[in-house]
Amino acid sequence: MGTDISETLAPNSDQLDGVDLAGGPRVFTVVSVKVTKGEQPVAVELAEFPRVWRPGKNMRRVLGFCWGTEGKHWTGRRVKLYLDPDVKYGGDDVGGVRIAAVSHIAKPTDAPIIPSRGKAATWHVDVLADERDWRGEADALTDADSLRGLWQQAPAAHRDYIRARATSLAGPTDE
Repeated sequence: MGTDISETLAPNSDQLDGVDLAGGPRVFTVVSVKVTKGEQPVAVELAEFPRVWRPGKNMRRVLGFCWGTEGKHWTGRRVKLYLDPDVKYGGDDVGGVRIAAVSHIAKPTDAPIIPSRGKAATWHVDVLADERDWRGEADALTDADSLRGLWQQAPAAHRDYIRARATSLAGPTDE
């Protein structure tokens, strides 16, 4: 048995907690979304974390505003989460998980939230930059079918490059 104590530091919880982000913001990919009854009705399964994330109501409002309210459409999308030490619960500073950025939005946005009864505000959300190397993937492919599949997955900003790569593989045409 080793001496790494990392596993012993995890909270006794079935969900992502603010303390899990104490080392800094992290990016997660949504695997699935489950809705149940209760105080924390939304459980978001994350590819990069062993426990679910149960966003609070305002963070659910942010996700619904940015991605729509149908959770099944969130699959494959990414979210950057961080620990906000100023989150209060019952008047005490307990810290909480907040959204910094999400994928699948065209530009930074301000989502409407309700921070306290009778007060309206907005939550700023940045665009989570696409970390996938679309051009590198296109350059590595050597057949039209694979490039067609990549083109279908790619954001609009990368499709012209992928189309040009496919054209270069086809060679000159006699028109």
